[in-house]
This record gives sequence, structure tokens and C-alpha cells, in this order.
Amino acid sequence: MNETILQGISVMCIGMGTVVAFLCITIVSMFVMSFVVGKLNKLFPEAVPAVAGGAKKVAASNDDSEVAAAIVAALFRK
Repeated sequence: MNETILQGISVMCIGMGTVVAFLCITIVSMFVMSFVVGKLNKLFPEAVPAVAGGAKKVAASNDDSEVAAAIVAALFRK
């Protein structure tokens, strides 16, 4: 084989190895940070603000005339 091709292959392998190593280090560091943040959340939980009055229910109507009118208007729009 030609010397230039061998050098190109070696440079390619070094570059690809560097990228794979960087990605592996990134993945491992993300897992470690996830573990650390999980432990910190257990030690220092965030205060949940209390909501006065509770949640209000919205009455659901079975009258679909407004929806039907919107669909018809969308169909005949020019």
C-alpha cells in the first residue's frame, strides 16, 4: 500500500477514536450528574407552594354547535 494511504487511515482511526472517547466520557458524566442531582434532590427538596382554594372544575358542555360552526367556516374559507 501507499505510504500516504496508511497515514490517512491512521489519522482517521485516531480522529474516530477521539470522537468515540469523547462521546463515552460525555455519556458517563451525564449518568454521574443524574445520580448526583437525584441524591441532592432527596437531601434538599424544593418547597411546593400551596394553592389556595384548590382546583376548579370546568363544566364540560355537550353542545358542539360552536365546534361545528368553526369547522364549517374553515371549510368554506377562501
